[in-house]
Parts: sequence; structure tokens; C-alpha cells
Amino acid sequence: MDFTGKSAIVTGAGQGIGRALANALASEGARILVSDLSGERAERVAKEVGGVAHVGDVRKPDDIAAMTAAAEAAFGGVDILVSNAGFALGEPDGATSQPDEHWQNSWDVHVIAHLRASRLLLPQMIARGSGVLVNVASAAGLLSQIGDAAYSSTKHAAVSLAQSLAIEHGHQGIHVSVVCPLYVATPLLGYTEGFEDDVPSGVITSKDVAISVLDGLRAGRFLICPHPEATEHFQRRAADTDRWIKGMQRLRAKVSAQSERKDPASIHRFI
Repeated sequence: MDFTGKSAIVTGAGQGIGRALANALASEGARILVSDLSGERAERVAKEVGGVAHVGDVRKPDDIAAMTAAAEAAFGGVDILVSNAGFALGEPDGATSQPDEHWQNSWDVHVIAHLRASRLLLPQMIARGSGVLVNVASAAGLLSQIGDAAYSSTKHAAVSLAQSLAIEHGHQGIHVSVVCPLYVATPLLGYTEGFEDDVPSGVITSKDVAISVLDGLRAGRFLICPHPEATEHFQRRAADTDRWIKGMQRLRAKVSAQSERKDPASIHRFI
């Protein structure tokens, strides 16, 4: 896949993985619309990549429509959608302890935002016989994140939606990829921008993820796992799910013995 001259929307692009992806695509010659909830972050990254800034909340249909319209006005069309926006807050006391509002926000950001943007962009992509839809999910969408049932559940749904899009639209020239990293040194895990010291084993940088994503797109892969061990864990779960569940129960007990906090920024340091 040649990115030169291609137009791309990257959501959640103001920091972390989204920022790294916007920079990586721009370095390959793509034109970028940088979408973020923060106007300050969107403007900063847009300046970095020579792109267009857009401020919006991907939970809101009107904001998604405005985002795609802005990209079409700026570029004449959209070749690549990178649906990257996401969040993780953990849960205070088990899988049912977060309120319905938290679950709804997780659903809207991790699944419905990608659905709505894809719905708006697919007609033009199908008409020209080419287009790329990338959903940045998580290894939690293949396995399960200890201490965050809403995150894991909606990331599983994100993977499933990507599979359906790939199955239904592959014959129309649409390529779909889903990205499933494990732990990445981003603000979501409490790491400040550019901070790469004191990173536990198994934690990679946003730039590492971006390199993996572009390599995966060039190779035409559906499932992109920046951490190779995520694929291995997924295969083990598929081979013997009962054994995998018991192993995760032991891991949960280990985490609980070492930390009272049940948020991803804390838990990842004990695994």
C-alpha cells in the first residue's frame, strides 16, 4: 500500500497512539485530518503533520458527520479512516461496579463511533473501488483486561465489527484492519508524552505501534498485533479456554495482592 497523496482521518489523534499514527502517515506522504476532543491537542498535532485540525466528540453523531465533511472539503474525499479514539478507567469493585453511563460511553467510543464514520465514508469508497478502514482496538478485544470489563467487552465488539466490515466489503476494494496492542506507554497508562524511561517489560511506545500498523497495512493484514505475544495468548485461549480462564484467575489474584487500585495504569505494572 502506497500512502503518498492519500487522505486520512485519525480520531483521538491529539496524543498517544493517534498522534504517532498521524505523524507516521504524514511522513509517508498522506494528508491528515487530526480529530480530537481537545482543540489544543488537535491544533498542535495538525501543525506537526501539516494537516487539518478538527475538534469533536466521537460519541456524538453530528460531530462525526462534521468530521467526515471537513475531511471531504479539505481533501476531496477520504481514503483512510483510522478510528483510534478510546479510553479506559478501570472499575472500582468488579465487572458490574461501573454504572450504565460508563458502559454506554465505552460502547459509543469504541464501537459506534467506528460504525457511524464507516457508514458515512463507505459509499464514496465503494464508488471508487478502494478505501481503508482501521479500527484501533486492543489485545483486550482478543483476550480480556483484568479490572475493566467495559473496556474488554467493547473492544471485543470492535474486533467483531471490523471482521464483519472485512467480510462484507472486501470484494468492493475495501481493506479493513483491526489493531490489537497490549500495553503501550501512553497517557492512558499514565505516561507523559515522550516519556519512555522506567517502562516495564512488555510495554512498547506509540511509535512502535504506528510502525506495526503501517507495516500491517502494506502487507494487507486484517489482524495487526504490535505485541507478538498477544497472538500467542489468543491461540492458547482458543485451544483451551477453561485453562486460560484459570490462569487469568491466578493472575488476578496476584495483581490484587500487590495493588489496591484496579485501573489499567496501575495493573499493567504487575503483570
